[in-house]
Amino acid sequence: MKLSIIVPVLNEAQGIVAALDTLVPLRAFGTEVLVVDGGSIDDTPERASPLADRVIVTPRGRALQMNAGAQIATGDALLFLHADSRLPPHAPALVERALADRNWGRFDVAIKGRSAWLPVIAMSMNLRSRFTGIATGDQAIFVTRAAFEAAGGFPAQPLMEDIELSKRLKRLGPPAGLRARVATSGRRWDTHGAWRTILLMWRLRFDYWRGVPPAHLATRYYNAP
Repeated sequence: MKLSIIVPVLNEAQGIVAALDTLVPLRAFGTEVLVVDGGSIDDTPERASPLADRVIVTPRGRALQMNAGAQIATGDALLFLHADSRLPPHAPALVERALADRNWGRFDVAIKGRSAWLPVIAMSMNLRSRFTGIATGDQAIFVTRAAFEAAGGFPAQPLMEDIELSKRLKRLGPPAGLRARVATSGRRWDTHGAWRTILLMWRLRFDYWRGVPPAHLATRYYNAP
């Protein structure tokens, strides 16, 4: 099974080289790495180009960017990776094994940062995902190409696109929940405060559940103090 890793980015010049460096060994064994830039005003695409199979520029929006990456990917399976996340060792083999009898899945997550609450937050995220079958983008969602296309890809919405895709994929079957951990940055929790961020996310999820339009939720999320 050939795996395509799709990395949506926007103004990630400071960290994109370090992020893609971790994927170089995977490329050496046939994994495809695609970087999808949403119109960066820094030199993210230029820095990414030597370390990816392809770099493309699309309209801004994580869902739109990931769908564009999926369209040009040549792999049998797709993995969506945030620029501030790091895959565990042997991730392609873990994904291939998981997709032998499932259509899709995700990793557990570990959050790296200053706050002492981050391990607790990560544990709660992993437990919630295991209980609900809903995955978040921080958990590096992976899926067969056939299942991704059957689900219609990511919905064209500015927030909660990972939640909505999970709901669609659950109709095709339960996810594989891998206990191997993706390490992701806790910069938002550190910058805005752990509990403030937790409360914000709970409110946004609740409002999404009760039908508040994603565009309204995105405004609150990105403009949060």
